[in-house]
Amino acid sequence: MSDIKRIDTNQRMSQAVIHNGVAYLAGQVGAEGESVTAQTEAVLAKVDEVLAKAGTDKTRLLTAQIWVANIATDFADMNAVWDAWVPQGCAPARWTGEAKLATPGFQVEIIVTAAL
Repeated sequence: MSDIKRIDTNQRMSQAVIHNGVAYLAGQVGAEGESVTAQTEAVLAKVDEVLAKAGTDKTRLLTAQIWVANIATDFADMNAVWDAWVPQGCAPARWTGEAKLATPGFQVEIIVTAAL
C-alpha cells in the first residue's frame, strides 16, 4: 500500500495530496477584486509554490482544470497569462469551464495534477 503525503493540511482540506507519484493540488485562487490577469498571475504563482513543496514543477503537469467566473469576458485574458506560464512542450491535458466561484470577487480558480 502506498503512503499518502498531505501538504499544508487543515481540518477542511490540504493544499496538495501526493499518492503513487502524483501530486493532486487543491484549487488555487487570487485576491478578490483584482483583474482576471492579476488573479491568474497570483494563482499560477501559488501553483508554483505548492508544486515545489510537493517536489515537482510545472514541467511535470498532467492535467489542469480551470474555472472562470465569466468565460465570455475572462477567457482570453486568463489564457494570455496561462500561455506565458506553461513551458513550451509541457502543456497538460486541460479543460476550462464557467462557474460561480466560492466568493463573488474570485474570477479564476485553477486545479492541477503533476507527476513527481
